[in-house]
Amino acid sequence: MSRLSERESRFSEPFKDDSVRCIICPRRCVIKPGQRGFCNTKENKGGRLISLTYGQLSAIAVDPIEKKPLAHFYPGSLAYSISSVGCSFTCPWCQNWHLSQSKPGEVPVRYVSPEDVVKGAKREECTSIAYTYNEPLINLDYVEDVARLARGEGVKNVLVTNGYISEEALVRVVDVIDAANVDWKAFSEPFYRKYCSADLKSVLDATVLMARRGVHVEITFLIIPEVHDWKDETREMARYLVDNLGPDTPLHLSRFFPHYKFSHLPPTPVENLIKAREIAMGEGVRYVYVGNVPFTEYENTFCPRCGKAVIEREGYEIVGWHLTDENRCKYCGEAIPIIGKREIHRRPFLF
Repeated sequence: MSRLSERESRFSEPFKDDSVRCIICPRRCVIKPGQRGFCNTKENKGGRLISLTYGQLSAIAVDPIEKKPLAHFYPGSLAYSISSVGCSFTCPWCQNWHLSQSKPGEVPVRYVSPEDVVKGAKREECTSIAYTYNEPLINLDYVEDVARLARGEGVKNVLVTNGYISEEALVRVVDVIDAANVDWKAFSEPFYRKYCSADLKSVLDATVLMARRGVHVEITFLIIPEVHDWKDETREMARYLVDNLGPDTPLHLSRFFPHYKFSHLPPTPVENLIKAREIAMGEGVRYVYVGNVPFTEYENTFCPRCGKAVIEREGYEIVGWHLTDENRCKYCGEAIPIIGKREIHRRPFLF
């Protein structure tokens, strides 16, 4: 492993007998000399917590922002997407398990400095840098360094995250995060303990804190057949979202496909997703999208006042725009909560 990637983590504190505590996630691992924490990306070397994934990127891609998914953040713009390896969760359905469940040294990576990431984003005319594919928060030292440089260059920062971060760590970096899609895996503490090896409350607390600190937040909620009571959980989740994040917070209901250790389960029936959308909207969520079901009307943004489609999409592509320059519905004048203006790029995408 290149020594360029071995950096002492700022998100640590000393413990007894040369042990150190990582403070990035609520697990707050106490790590003895020569050992690693739960996510395998931090190692105690001589009483210092060393990040093993600093700058070690497993993928770099240019994506439409809609792929993150973010529907209300600079629509049509490009995101310079970067990833490393590892995760703070153990989800058995993970679509990117080859990255998330790998340890440093198990998948090909290359060192890319924070400066080069920002240069790459600007070269590709990307509005934002998206920290994505694997869980970015476990690589928080690197994410913060890139994000602060990006902010200085006028490039936005987007987290695609499970939201498992301690308040102590989050308050130190939230000022450079512009948007986040937080993936709520379910709305059940037993589910989180059994399948994610984590807790739901910490995720919800971090999500609310981000929103209150000015981060544009959108939520993804996965509907897995045969595993949890998705109707009741969708209802409880939607109520929580409305009460704590606000009814204008976009919600993306995501279709499950068999992957990794859940390859024995069937894909989510589309009718379940449509029903979940009805439940969420019935609880007051004003913007609900259905993901992983391309080329349906549920990709569109509908005006909550007159019901007409104000942003029409096919896959990740915007094919109809019916908003004024002030992001108001052209049909009835309702203000639609969109961050930024629509951007039009010429880069072709394959879906």
